[in-house]
Amino acid sequence: MATGRFAPSPTGPLHLGNLRTALVAWLFARSSAGGFFVRMEDLDLVTADPAHEAQQLGDLAALGLDWDGEVVRQSDRFDRYELAIDRLTASGLTYPCYCTRREIREAASAPHDGPAPDGAYPGTCRELRPDERRRREADGRRPALRLRAQVASVRFVDRLAGPYDALVDDLVLRRNDDVPAYNLAVVVDDAAQGVEEVVRGDDLLSSTPRQIHLAHLLDLPVPSYAHVPLVLGPGGTRLAKRDGAVTLAERPEPPASVRDRLAASLGLLEDREHAEPAALIERFDPDRLPGVPWRLEPGDVAPADHP
Repeated sequence: MATGRFAPSPTGPLHLGNLRTALVAWLFARSSAGGFFVRMEDLDLVTADPAHEAQQLGDLAALGLDWDGEVVRQSDRFDRYELAIDRLTASGLTYPCYCTRREIREAASAPHDGPAPDGAYPGTCRELRPDERRRREADGRRPALRLRAQVASVRFVDRLAGPYDALVDDLVLRRNDDVPAYNLAVVVDDAAQGVEEVVRGDDLLSSTPRQIHLAHLLDLPVPSYAHVPLVLGPGGTRLAKRDGAVTLAERPEPPASVRDRLAASLGLLEDREHAEPAALIERFDPDRLPGVPWRLEPGDVAPADHP
C-alpha cells in the first residue's frame, strides 16, 4: 500500500499531459489500495485562481479520478513552511542571497560537473561579509533565503527512470517576496500528508535530489519516486496550449473517451477500446509503463469540424 497525490498549480486548465500524469498517479495509488490526495500548489498568489482550481477538480472528476479527504492548498500552510525554515536557520543552514534573476540565470548557464537541477546556483552569496550584505541592502536588493546545502550530489532510484544522480545546489527556501519556495513546500507537505510515493512528470526529475536532501535535513520521511515521461506536441516539444485542443473542455470527444485515449497511451488499452476506471486499476502494471514520451500528431489535437 502506497499513499500518493496529484499536485497541480491552479494557474490554468489542465492539458492532456497533466491529465495523463494525474491518471498515472491515481493508478499507482489505487492499484496498491493506497490513499490518494489532491493538493493545490498555489504558492504564486498572483497567478493562482480559484476558478482554475474548480475547473481542474472538475476535470479530474469527469475522468473518474477520485481522491480522499479535503483538497489541501499550500497558501493555507505558510506557517508550516516557516517552522521548517526556522529549524534550518537555527542549524546554521541558511543565508540571504541578493542575486538578481539575471545574475542567477547567467550563473546557472555555466558548466557543471554533472547533472544539475534547473537554475542550479553556484553559491555566489554564501560567504558574503556583513558589510557586503549591508551594501546590497542599501542598493535596495531584497534577499531571498537559500539553503547551505553542504553536499555534492544525491543519488536515488526512480521507479520509472532508474538510478539517478544529480547535484544539489544552494536552493531557495524563501523567495525575496517572502513566499516559501516550491522545493521546501513540497517536502513539508508530502511528509505532513503521509505521501509514500510521488508520481509526477519527468521534468521534475532533476529537482528530486534537492527534495530528498531537504527531507533528510528536516528528519522527514523520503517517499519513493516515479517520474512519468512527458506528453509532447506535434512539434516534438513539451505539450502546450498553443498546440491546439489540449484541454478537456476543448476536446470534441466525451471525457470517458479522453480517459481511454490516455490509458491506451500507457499501454493499458488497445486503440478505441473502452474501460471504466476500476478495470484500469486491474490492468495497471508500473513495470510495463512506456519509458519514452508520448508524442501527439497534428490530428490528435485538432478539434473536430462542426457544421
